[in-house]
Amino acid sequence: MSDADAEPGADGETDAGGPPDPMGDVYRVLGPDGEVVGQVPDLADETLVDIYRDMVTARRFDERAISLQRQGRIGTYAAIEGQEASSVAATHALRDDDPVFYQYREHGAVIVRGFPAEYLAYWMGHESGTAGLADIDVFPLNIGIGAHLPHAVGAAMAFDYRENDRVACAHFGDGATSEGDFHEAMNFAGVFDVPGVFVCHNNQWAISIPREDQTASPTLAAKAEAYGFEGVRVDGMDPLAVYAVVAEAAGKARGDDTRDGADGTRADDGAGADDASGYDHRPTLIETVEYRFGAHTTADDPSVYRDDDEGDAWRPWDPIPRMEAFLRREGIADDDVIESVREEADERVAEVIDAAERFDADPADMFADVYAETTPELERQREGLLAAVDRHGAEAFLREE
Repeated sequence: MSDADAEPGADGETDAGGPPDPMGDVYRVLGPDGEVVGQVPDLADETLVDIYRDMVTARRFDERAISLQRQGRIGTYAAIEGQEASSVAATHALRDDDPVFYQYREHGAVIVRGFPAEYLAYWMGHESGTAGLADIDVFPLNIGIGAHLPHAVGAAMAFDYRENDRVACAHFGDGATSEGDFHEAMNFAGVFDVPGVFVCHNNQWAISIPREDQTASPTLAAKAEAYGFEGVRVDGMDPLAVYAVVAEAAGKARGDDTRDGADGTRADDGAGADDASGYDHRPTLIETVEYRFGAHTTADDPSVYRDDDEGDAWRPWDPIPRMEAFLRREGIADDDVIESVREEADERVAEVIDAAERFDADPADMFADVYAETTPELERQREGLLAAVDRHGAEAFLREE
């Protein structure tokens, strides 16, 4: 579904009297008050509640993680508030064995896939937490901006070569589109028609650089045209719109001629098509238009580069109240269901924190998987550290509270 395919009433405009829309021309299903303005995906009520539950869990995890960082109990952390819908709904739209390559803010993907206890230990600096992510087909978070995109394309190419019916889904921020890795990955994706879905989170800021200073392109989705495949802009704070667009993109990547489009139709971009449906593993670039309510990370001070009241225009579009209002409006959830969801979120996050804080770290772990085979220099460093720990005790290397 291209930008032009957005349905009437779902194009970024609001009814008279509604809040100003800061997103422009986007595909949308829910209005700011949870009213239906587009085509709702055909999902069971239980799945709709699951999407809501995962978003609530992501926000609760966010609140607790920021608090833990301020107490010195975890390291630098990237907040998700305002962006829960795009990572949660996108992951619900995939199959469980479709690998997710994420940057560092898409905690919702991990939560949807089961929220392993090792996840918080990973943010504490324990590399063993990576194993928990591997078990749920989520690749480790990536600090190098956009550096994971060629990896995602490579995985998608491998699926194609092996005739494996899987899709690689990569998440990245608007700042990544200024990196060479983005260009190289998208160019390969287009040339080789990889089964990939590329989700660009346009949260308006790449740390302190606003989107308008990132590119002269009118939109980030428009960049897909240069690579020979489709780009779509979607309201990234609308979980149902994100689900619809990602589900269609995943079907297109699989060459699935039975999938229904987000607008209820099947589209054909004509590029690389060699089957009856008009598709054969075509990638899609999805720009999720959203807002980062908090700081870039806990090491950032957004008051230095943006006005304190800037987020006011975006607050009415907060994905969690919108989804809750929709569930109530449709009779899918009442006070008891909402309260149960919140309690479950609190309990699950508490369990993950408890498990992470019981983790017994081994200083040698940091050397374990740097290379497939440990180099002599790395072994020298490892032995030196362990000898120092033996001489002085591990507590000598810990920052005193």
